[in-house]
Amino acid sequence: MGKKLLVVDDEQSIVTLLQYNLQQAGFEVLTAMDGEEGLELANSQELDLIVLDLMLPKMDGIEVCKKLRQQKVMVPILMLTAKDDEFDKVLGLELGADDYMTKPFSPREVVARVKAILRRTQFAPQQSEETSGLGDEVFIGSLRILPEHYEAYFEGNRIELTPKEFELLLYLAKHKGRVLTRDQLLSAVWNYDFAGDTRIVDVHISHLREKIERNSRKPVYIKTIRGLGYKLEEPKSDE
Repeated sequence: MGKKLLVVDDEQSIVTLLQYNLQQAGFEVLTAMDGEEGLELANSQELDLIVLDLMLPKMDGIEVCKKLRQQKVMVPILMLTAKDDEFDKVLGLELGADDYMTKPFSPREVVARVKAILRRTQFAPQQSEETSGLGDEVFIGSLRILPEHYEAYFEGNRIELTPKEFELLLYLAKHKGRVLTRDQLLSAVWNYDFAGDTRIVDVHISHLREKIERNSRKPVYIKTIRGLGYKLEEPKSDE
């Protein structure tokens, strides 16, 4: 059974183009032409990924993304944005989008990006570089990670993580105590070159800190190494 995707865009030509190319790649594709319809479908269907345009009638992509994450719908979201609109890209990521592409794009690019995202979020640890060698569970301080189930717990409570947040946490855990540059994290977790756009890493690190740190302003797990990047370490005192 092919993966089920939802494409939400108000330009019929783009919807038709993406639907055709994604179906040719073996995906089942649902479509919506406005944000309200997209949100309704996302809530009523078991989806594997959503391709979501930023500028939509009735409800824009930012609001759709925000509502889905508030409702704990953690399906991966690939956001389509206007060229060079940095504010919208970053805002979309802050609200829980996993990735973005700027228009104009080729259908081949979108299919490749969709496949990359789905490959990284497969619930099959033997296919994932990040989960190899970690065993069933990882314990770091009050943090417990279950790679095979795509679950993480902090102080016994399950943390709601988007797929990208989970992959980033898992990669940091696999390299516990090592300083990882933003470029290393981009390459390993996002699986392609962002041409130096490292804010995507910073935004996701910020999200993780809000979820696994008692005080995200004074992190004891994910440390910033000035001028270099980040590292995940065992807290010196779990107070």
